[in-house]
Parts: sequence; structure tokens; C-alpha cells
Amino acid sequence: MTVRSQRFPVSLLPILLGALAFLLVIGPRVLDPTNIAWLGEGDAATHYMGWAFFRNSPWTFPLGMNPSYGLELGNGIIFSDSNPLLAFLFKPFNAWLPETFQYFGLWLLACFILQAWFAWKLVGLLTPSLWIRLLGAGLFVFSPPMFLRMGGHLSLSGHFLILAALYLALRPGLQKRRLAWGVLLAATALVHAYLLAMVALIWLADLASQAIKERLSRREALIELGGLFLLVAFCCWQAGYFSVGGGTVAGGYGLYRLNVMSLVNPSGWSYTLRDMPQGPGDYEGFNYLGLGVIMLAICAGVAWLQGNTGLANAVRHRRLLLWALIGLTLFSLTNHLGIGMQNVHYWLPKPLELLANIFRAAGRMFWPVFYAIVFIVVFLVIRGNKPRTAACLLAIALVVQVLDTRAGWAGLRQSRMTPTASSWPTSMNDPFWASAARHYSKVRTLLPQNQPDNWLLTSQYALTHGLETDGVYLGRMSDRAIERALRNAEQMLASGQYAADSLYILDARAAHQAAKTVNRQTDLLTRIDGLVVLAPGWKTCTECPPFADETLDVRVKIGERQVFSRINAMLSDGWGRVEEWGTWSEGLEAEVVLRIPPEARALSIETAAFVQPSHTRQRVEVSINGVTALSTQFTRLQDNTLELPLTQAIRETIGAEGRLRVQFHLPDAISPKALGLGSDERVMALGLKSLTVK
Repeated sequence: MTVRSQRFPVSLLPILLGALAFLLVIGPRVLDPTNIAWLGEGDAATHYMGWAFFRNSPWTFPLGMNPSYGLELGNGIIFSDSNPLLAFLFKPFNAWLPETFQYFGLWLLACFILQAWFAWKLVGLLTPSLWIRLLGAGLFVFSPPMFLRMGGHLSLSGHFLILAALYLALRPGLQKRRLAWGVLLAATALVHAYLLAMVALIWLADLASQAIKERLSRREALIELGGLFLLVAFCCWQAGYFSVGGGTVAGGYGLYRLNVMSLVNPSGWSYTLRDMPQGPGDYEGFNYLGLGVIMLAICAGVAWLQGNTGLANAVRHRRLLLWALIGLTLFSLTNHLGIGMQNVHYWLPKPLELLANIFRAAGRMFWPVFYAIVFIVVFLVIRGNKPRTAACLLAIALVVQVLDTRAGWAGLRQSRMTPTASSWPTSMNDPFWASAARHYSKVRTLLPQNQPDNWLLTSQYALTHGLETDGVYLGRMSDRAIERALRNAEQMLASGQYAADSLYILDARAAHQAAKTVNRQTDLLTRIDGLVVLAPGWKTCTECPPFADETLDVRVKIGERQVFSRINAMLSDGWGRVEEWGTWSEGLEAEVVLRIPPEARALSIETAAFVQPSHTRQRVEVSINGVTALSTQFTRLQDNTLELPLTQAIRETIGAEGRLRVQFHLPDAISPKALGLGSDERVMALGLKSLTVK
């Protein structure tokens, strides 16, 4: 038997380990390429939708453009986190793929197998023992931070890319160095930007270290730096990284941080350890080691204290890698340091903070440090004990790790083993939708935004009927593009002129504005399957079936309490932006429109009043359907109520549909600026909190 044939079965061990762990934690159903039932919510849904639109779109250059999924708001496939690496691989075969096809289950299997493979290679730097290598690799495979990402951020499950980078930085030889790093960096660039930042930093630390040690000449180092930089830039360009214009950087650095207690805070991933309190964004910094690794770390600490492990010498030879890991730790902790629920803030220059917001989910950047810690723990156990003792300790730790983290991955498996389905349920079942798809080439949302309320319904409808859409959910969207789209939307709503090739699905605010200006001779404005639809030119289309216009007024039941802390279609005119508590009137007049049942006898409206020591009252005159209902005044800011009886005179004005127009005349409205209370120029009087029909 040749050496090659002897090694072949051995190389199957990590592959088998990864496959078995996948079947245990995820289950086999996700491997069915026509099964998308498990992708029907949250981030996973946009991962699939991005790929589904991309596969059916013509090729572009750069290759990763995905204009059908987002229209003017859209960008490269990288921003729907649809894994461009696999999207580029499968798109050429689109004609031979089934109508419903997903590769994300295959990706998760690859993540498990490659995680095991590179962990096997890493532990192999420490020992030739097959059992110790396999047990050590198992601790890397049962990684809670990796499993957590498999619950939603599927591309970020590729933690094997980090292990591969650590292996290349720690291996003693330089064989095929540029090829290995080039393939790794290119692949990572086509998976996710966060992973690319981590892998690139490890590469730069390793490159600088090899140059300083003169294992690479200055010329060789510069060639590698320039060549691989150009390679990564090209891959990023093709994936669509540069497809988004300016103004894409959002805030959040300091919120989505690493909590100091993250390594030992199970956050629901342990039956044994209790969860610790943490900040609202600390879930992004979830880096729980697992009970098995924590127990093993105690044994590793004992071995380290006994000395002769060689750890200090090993670290000394990789100082730049150590500094890179320290830098990632500091970045992950952010300038809003969290220790449990305690917070310590230190100042950062504004330019640095803006730069840091590029990777605002800073807690993720700790992952290389997480795996370095696991590697050091395994290193100390192997070097500080006899092989049999080390194997026993690793075996016990792995069993504990698997069993105790089941508290977290059992739910993951349940969500991934849902009954298979090749489509998602939809509420858009009216025959109108099929007719509209034959008449329009685009379906748009008003008002345009990232992740509108009905984005999944909208994009699913567009995908089914081969339409383009801006009703999408993307990881990054240009602020300037959104501003332009909003300006255009406001102009359309004000003028009543809409693009003839687009069907519009309106939110509550847009629906109210559209109802005032829509051309009812030509355009259809109605509610279908619970969605407010505006179909330009529908009534003049000879092939379009007739649909009646429907009033968009809110119907309020007896005893129902309508709140105004969110967009509410009852707010007709004279109201400002919605705030957490409600909304202020703006101007001297305001109006609320609603429909009530015949048995209604009164309205009760809870309000605030804009009164100040220098402006002690707000007079309020209320009429309903043109009939005077109440005249009063408020002298306090909070705890005000308008009780409006529906008198006989008012009820006589109410038609069969029960429509009420509640009008407020506010003669004492005034702006904070006019009172010397800052620069706010809104002319305010009444703060609307809730309305109840009695």
C-alpha cells in the first residue's frame, strides 16, 4: 500500500466528523435544493430572494449586479448576503436548475466539513496523534458563535475561512504561499465583507512577519501585497461591493459590541450555566466558548502554571499576529465598553468613529480571537499532558460541549427540519395580482425604504411573476438613493402622476396622500388582500378586469383603541412625524378621518397639549362632519382627554358607511422657536396619543 493510499482514509476523518456534526445539528432536509421552507423568514429570506432574482436576470458587468432586486435602491448581490461565490457558480447552469433552487443547505454542509478540515489541520500542527487531532477538531466544530449564525446570517457561517487563515499564519512552511492566500482571500471576498476584513488582517500580519524575519524578501513581500490586493479588489468589484454610492455607512458602532463577559455568557446555549445580563446590542458579540471548552481551559491553565508548554516561545515568534488579535479585541469591545450591564465610555475622534461604523457589528470581529483562544487551550492541554491524558481530557470536554450546547442548537435543528416546501405561503391570492403582472413590469412600494413592512410579500409576488421590485431588504442601501427615491415619491403623491409601468403598494402614510390626488378616472386605488394598491392607467386598460375603488378610511370598532405612536391612516391632515408616544399637530388646523359602526355614540381622544410657562393654554375647537362638537382649552402638558359625544345633529351627517371627519381648529398653536425654546419651527398645539370609539 502506498503512502498516498494510507493517508487517504485518514483524510476522511475530518470530513466524516463535519458531516456527522451537520446531520446532528442541522439535519438533512436543508440539502434538498427545492426546499425553501426553512428560508422563509428574516435574513434568510432575503438571502434566497437575492439569489432567485439574480439567477433569472441577464448577466451584467460587474457580474454581481442585481438590478431587478431593488431597482434604483438596489445594488450588488453581496448586499443581500446571497453568497456571490455560490451564486456565480450556479448561475451559468440556471436553465438546467429546477424552478425553485437553493444552495444554502449545501453551503451549511460545506461550512461544517471545512470547519472540521481546517481544525484538523490546525491541531495537526501540535500533534501527530489521529485521535487527539479528531477530538481537538471537534471542539472547533461545536462552536456556538458559528451555530448562531446558521440561524439567520448564512454567509457568516463560513468560520472555516478564519480557521484557514489562522492555519496559513501558523504553519511553518511557505509552500505555495501566494496561491494559498490568494485563493483564500478571493473566496472570502465572494462570501462576506466582515469575514474578508478578518482574514485580510491575519494575512497582512503574517506577510509583515515573514518580511521582518526575512523569510520573504522585500521584493517578494511587495509583489504579494500588490498582487493579492488587486485580486481582492477585483473580486469585490465583481461581487458588487462598490455598487452602492455614498452615504451608506450607518451608525451602530458601540451598540453591536463584544461584552467583556461574552466568552462565559451562554445566552441560552447552556443547560448548566446561567445567562448573564447584557446590553441590547451585545447579541452581535455572542462568543460563548461552551461549557466543554471552559472546563478544558481550567485544565489548560493548570498545565500552563506547571510550565514547559512552550506557549510563551510560540507567541514570541508570532508577535504581529498577536498584535492583530489584540487590535481585533479592542475594536470588538468598542469605545462603549460593556461589562455585563455596566458601561464605560471613552472618547473617539469623530473620523475614527465614522470609519469604525463601516463594520458597526463590531462584536463579530472577535471571532479570530475566539478561535485563537480555543487553539491555545488545546495547545496547552496537548503540550502539558501525556498523549493519553490529553486525549481523555479532550474527549470529556467534547462530550460536555456537545451535550450542553444542545440547549442552543436543538432549536436551530428544529427550525431547519421543518416540513419541506418549494414555495412560501402568500396572502396575495386575489385574481387581480395575476392580471396586474401582465400589465406592469415593476412593482414598487410607497414610501420607498429598506425593508418595508410587506417587503417579502412584495418581492415574492414580483419573483413569481417575473417583475422587478424595490420592495426589498438589503444589508446596505445608499442613503442618497433612498433620498432621491423619497423625493420622487413625494412628487408623485403630490401630483397624482405615477409611472405607467409600475404597480404600487402603499403604506398608511402614502395611502392617505394618494387618496387626495389620485386620478380616479384613470387610476385604481383600492385595497386588495389587505394591501393598499395604486394601479396607474388601470381603468383605461381594455384588457384589465374592472375593480371598484375602495375607501381607505380606517374602520374602528366599539371599544377599539387606536394609537398614534405608529403610522395611522386616520391621520389625514395637519399632523407631524410619528414619535414614540404619538404625534403633534402642525399648523392651525388638523384632521382625523375614520369610519365607525352605527351603534357608536362617542369618541374619546387622549392628548397632550403644547403648553409652557410662557404659553399657558391651548384652545381647541372640534367639529365633526362640519357640526361643532366641542370647544375647550388645555392648561397642562399631559393627561388631557377630549370627550366628543356623537349628538343627533352629528349622526344625521353620517352616511351609511359611517364616515367621520374630525376637524381641529387650534388658534393658539405656536412653535418652540417662537417661545425661545430652541430651533424647532414646528407650529404645535395638540399631541394626539389615542382614540377610542364608545
